[in-house]
Amino acid sequence: MLAVLLGCGLRRGELLALQLGWIQQREEHWVIADLVGKGGHVRTVPMPTWVKAAVDAWTATAGITEGAVFRAISKVGRVWGDGMTAKVLCDIVRAAAVCHLAGGELDQIQFLLGHVSIQTTERYLGCKQQLRCAVNDRLGIEPDAS
Repeated sequence: MLAVLLGCGLRRGELLALQLGWIQQREEHWVIADLVGKGGHVRTVPMPTWVKAAVDAWTATAGITEGAVFRAISKVGRVWGDGMTAKVLCDIVRAAAVCHLAGGELDQIQFLLGHVSIQTTERYLGCKQQLRCAVNDRLGIEPDAS
């Protein structure tokens, strides 16, 4: 679940609704095809190979061949049911904005999250100007100090 959330930038509801059949190959790349997100916006989300490998490992171990990708696990470790609750997911993923903190480009995070406005992405991530590590200090065009 974490791999899909982080690697594909899905919302909680999108992850919980994710069906195995939505994971397809398009233009020789794995994607979550035609995902209907917030506000009815439809997007196709690229899926990195490491995310696809994690999903494959999970579905193989859990014996999932169709339907919801993520399902509840009983106290004895047995997969059951046909979905998972938002509460369980929230318990698993308390950390936020990991992609941004790891240096992800804001416009790319915007695409992953399906936000129409970059300001929405900034608000979700709690973006703040970082003067101590200003981006224009690392342009690589500084004159030679000698």
